[in-house]
Amino acid sequence: MTKIYLVRHASPDLTLKHIPYDIHPGPPLSPKGETESQALAEFLKAQGVVKLYYSPFARSARTAQIISARSGIPCVEEKRLAEWRKVDEKGDKAAERMSLVFDDIARESAVIGPVALLSHGAPIAFLLLALGMEKDTLSVLKKKFDGSNPLPPAGVWAAEWHEEDKTWDLKLLFTPATEEEVH
Repeated sequence: MTKIYLVRHASPDLTLKHIPYDIHPGPPLSPKGETESQALAEFLKAQGVVKLYYSPFARSARTAQIISARSGIPCVEEKRLAEWRKVDEKGDKAAERMSLVFDDIARESAVIGPVALLSHGAPIAFLLLALGMEKDTLSVLKKKFDGSNPLPPAGVWAAEWHEEDKTWDLKLLFTPATEEEVH
């Protein structure tokens, strides 16, 4: 079975206004993001994830480090999972980049088991469309979460391949608890 978890990095420190969000390395994680990453590690471990690929941006790399330290899941940097740079990269090129890396990882997942792909909101949105999500559904999701993203920081979509009808089943499986829910 081919199953890929599409993971958004945990909450970055947006108080650091002098650090551009979409230029490497980007902002680091916030203290909230550190906590979200720990919960994310527990979730991915419980799902049986055997490997995680992550974007080279600071917020993604730190999220991956925490996941690996807490869960033992091996993590590998993958440059193609980087944030979308609207200034330098057209949307169709970013979508193509993400589809190519997804295809590579999907082939690997078919052999080794569930794999997670840790990236950013916009690149994940491109993937969701490529995997069959309707544009109207994506538009609704982008209104629900921060920054017009299809999932919150440290959120996880699962993409499971169904061989019989040659489609990807997409489910939003994990969103981190808010402080109100924790207390």
